[in-house]
Amino acid sequence: MHCRIVDIRGKEVIDICTGLRLGFPLDVEINAETGNLVAIIVPGPCKYLGLFGREEDIIIPWKCIRRIGDDLILVER
Repeated sequence: MHCRIVDIRGKEVIDICTGLRLGFPLDVEINAETGNLVAIIVPGPCKYLGLFGREEDIIIPWKCIRRIGDDLILVER
């Protein structure tokens, strides 16, 4: 199965260990030497009602991704 980065951005990321909805990937990290995808980056949750910015981004290594479905990315953190 082939998947483009733009397709990954439209899928919701869910942690299968906790059932938490982490959000939608904002960016990806690629190894410039090999061209391999290293991690997906999900924006951190909002702080107190969104008034004080966001927490740090969530970086999910490629090895933690368990399945990429039609509308979900299941990860094990």
